[in-house]
Amino acid sequence: MTKAIVLASGSPFRRALLANAGLDFSTAKPSIDERAVEAAITGEVTPEDVASILAEAKALDVSERYPEALVIGSDQTLSLGDEIFHKPADMEGARRHLLRLSGKTHSLNSAVVLAQGGETLWRHVGVARLTMRKLEPGFIGRHLARVGAKALESVGAYQIEGEGIQLFDRIEGDYFTIVGLPLLPLLAALRERGAIDG
Repeated sequence: MTKAIVLASGSPFRRALLANAGLDFSTAKPSIDERAVEAAITGEVTPEDVASILAEAKALDVSERYPEALVIGSDQTLSLGDEIFHKPADMEGARRHLLRLSGKTHSLNSAVVLAQGGETLWRHVGVARLTMRKLEPGFIGRHLARVGAKALESVGAYQIEGEGIQLFDRIEGDYFTIVGLPLLPLLAALRERGAIDG
């Protein structure tokens, strides 16, 4: 008997990744304040740690509501050195993100956590490194005008699965980690727990 799987996310990208992989799952949006969770983190933490803590908070929150299910929590941080970026609030914020990232290599830190009955069972953080080409301010403005509000849906103000791919010189890391859900380690963890066939 396979276990029920619940994705603790409202993200259409994560939902599509699991659906495309053939998983039978439901979704439940976590009711946590991500910025409040982040503000409560103390001590020396890396951007990878922050992603993992947020993913765990989401998974545990939803697993309290669905104690029998295996709950998948996920979060992603974008880091440029020690600086962590959040989703831009508006198009001016998106423009500033792209200006800061232009000509530099940043990391996307994608964490995934499995929880059940309010307990963490497994965690993983995948890291991808992306090198953005040097972008002229005029090009950034034209690019954002073309992509519109989609620029506000991700931490970096781009989607590599769309026109955002044109912003890059080099990408190191797998597609799933970049989109925000390290799928291969997650599928292995689900198989190990008998939640999917394998």
